[in-house]
Amino acid sequence: MVHILVAGQDGTFSCAHRLHIHALPHGRAKHQQAAALHTQRLNNALGSIRVLGLDLREHELKPHLSTVMSAIQEHRKGAAEQVVVSGILPVLALSLRIRGPLTLPTATLVAELAKESVVRKGFGEAGLVTALLSVLTSVDQELLLLATQAISRTAYDSTTQQELLLRQGAVPRLVSVLLRGPGRPLEAACLRALCNLSNMGEAEEAGLLWERGPNLKPEESVYRGVSPHAHGGFGSSVTLVRVVRRGPGQYACSVEVSQRCSASFWNLHGHRRSERRFPLSGLAGWFKSLRCAGPKTPRAQGLRTRVFQTFL
Repeated sequence: MVHILVAGQDGTFSCAHRLHIHALPHGRAKHQQAAALHTQRLNNALGSIRVLGLDLREHELKPHLSTVMSAIQEHRKGAAEQVVVSGILPVLALSLRIRGPLTLPTATLVAELAKESVVRKGFGEAGLVTALLSVLTSVDQELLLLATQAISRTAYDSTTQQELLLRQGAVPRLVSVLLRGPGRPLEAACLRALCNLSNMGEAEEAGLLWERGPNLKPEESVYRGVSPHAHGGFGSSVTLVRVVRRGPGQYACSVEVSQRCSASFWNLHGHRRSERRFPLSGLAGWFKSLRCAGPKTPRAQGLRTRVFQTFL
């Protein structure tokens, strides 16, 4: 809005005209320009990774991987979709397989991409599922953690991806990593991945707190995960993962998820709490079993129980 003042002969001023000027707000225009610049940078990075691929030297490829990582971490609009259509997923799978200096930054990016459902659903076709599983033979703890996180996120809430990972032997590889006695972050990632593969996992944001449970048998390892968040104010979920040695190189892995009820729940329903009836190590609830024995052994399947057999 502009006011034009006209000076009179007596020295006074009067408003002669008022003009309305319509223009794009400066802040909005600046934001659009920045968004367009970020999109162009992402396109350039994706194009470089796809076209040049592993022919790029480490110092040349790393900036492009970082650009894609930033776009995904900052949840820029359309970034995940751009990654899908760019065709870089097979290139990332190849980078994971060759175990070169780019493997770690590639695994970091893949673990971040696995958070996006639109991206991770293409992992199987791109060869990233088998590439991630191959990484589980590494002794690098950081690389193992990233690969396990990516596998866990890929399996979360997707029966299609779960079946693919199970067919590719994800369970025995994860159990093998778990039995090596890894650090707490890697141990928690392995347990979360096993829960997701059994279709009984919770979102990462749930923050399950894992601890070693009592071993009733010398050949048994028990892990207990408790959700710190109450469900509707009536209690929290309890997840039990058991790994039992059946024979040389043969293990059974079971996952159980139950609800631990609070006093308010029992008071509401007129019941008394009974630790004997609801022991923490044997709560009633969903049960799924992943048993590890020869790859040609038929798979048994039921409404609440699924059994998978293979040797470690």
